[in-house]
Amino acid sequence: MNEERSDTMKLPIIITPGENGWIVAECPAIPGCISQGKTKEEAIENIKEAIEGCILTRKEMGLPPVEEIAELEVAL
Repeated sequence: MNEERSDTMKLPIIITPGENGWIVAECPAIPGCISQGKTKEEAIENIKEAIEGCILTRKEMGLPPVEEIAELEVAL
């Protein structure tokens, strides 16, 4: 059965090219939460799984699920 989650979180992720053609995905709101994939879509799916695992681990350690971050744009 596919139930909708009422506790949906929206978190920023950063997608960058990695080594050997891999795509790296990182969630800056969770320090150290990084994953990768062969395609952008795979990297996004993998970072979702990594985020879930990181949040669970942080809760078990007594840490808040995410860190507060500020997203800014600068003009050069």
